[in-house]
Amino acid sequence: MAEQLCRVSPEIELCWEGFGDRADPPLILIMGLATQMIAWPEEFCGQLADRGFYVVRFDNRDAGRSTHVRGRPPTIGQLAIRSGKAARYALADMAADAIGLLRELELGPAHVVGASMGGMIAQTVAARHPEWTRSLVSIMSTTGGRWVGQSSPLLYPIFLRRPGEGREAAVERTVKVFKAIGSRGLPKDLDFVREIAERSYDRDHDPYGPGRQLAAIFASGDRTSELRRISAPTTVVHGTDDRLVRPSGGRATARAIPGARLVTIEGMGHDLPRTAWPRLIDAIAANAARAESQPEPAGSGSVG
Repeated sequence: MAEQLCRVSPEIELCWEGFGDRADPPLILIMGLATQMIAWPEEFCGQLADRGFYVVRFDNRDAGRSTHVRGRPPTIGQLAIRSGKAARYALADMAADAIGLLRELELGPAHVVGASMGGMIAQTVAARHPEWTRSLVSIMSTTGGRWVGQSSPLLYPIFLRRPGEGREAAVERTVKVFKAIGSRGLPKDLDFVREIAERSYDRDHDPYGPGRQLAAIFASGDRTSELRRISAPTTVVHGTDDRLVRPSGGRATARAIPGARLVTIEGMGHDLPRTAWPRLIDAIAANAARAESQPEPAGSGSVG
């Protein structure tokens, strides 16, 4: 299906794309900081669709072809102290965007899968909108706690520093980021990273969007107590070589969510290397199967 636009609130329009048979159970993929929906590779989405899901990927606000919110990003000083003062929105607003997309597409409840910041958004969906959540998979994410999952603040400028002028400079900056945070213990396909970076630049290149998204994370604080409310079957996936969101973030997430299962992938960093896809897809499918044995959430959001 070609990319489409969907207005999910008076202020926000999301760009989305679907894969598979719409009659199958819906599964929504939520991507992370400064990353567009195309970072969920088409082949990855297709393999999930082959497992019996109708897969939806979308650009978060302030990414890709979705609405970009006006306002400057936080300063380096504000980021250093994890200040949310510059935030124009919070993770709860981004979760509401995802729910709005499911509502407008008449899909729900859904299996909810998120990576990195997308995992935080997915967690928030499951905690605040249980009627829309069949199951939850949180990948390379964390709780927002100050003492778990933290990377060095020295990494923040990688996402905020404006590259040199032009497409090639932006692409090279993205490749440099993934060299720094990607898997060291599994093969990396830098040609694929470059291809995604080129396509992303052609779709959008707002230099301030990532900073606004990062401010939303900080404004949302420690969500541990909120995660304890999650009732959907949950699997937490984390790589042992993740230097951006350290594995302690995944362990804390699994501890916070009742009944959550933790899956660790040896050698995986803060990326989705092709060699890890079988483990990831199996974990998503197995977690969804757990949900099938449970009653549908009360007050289901399904319409139509």
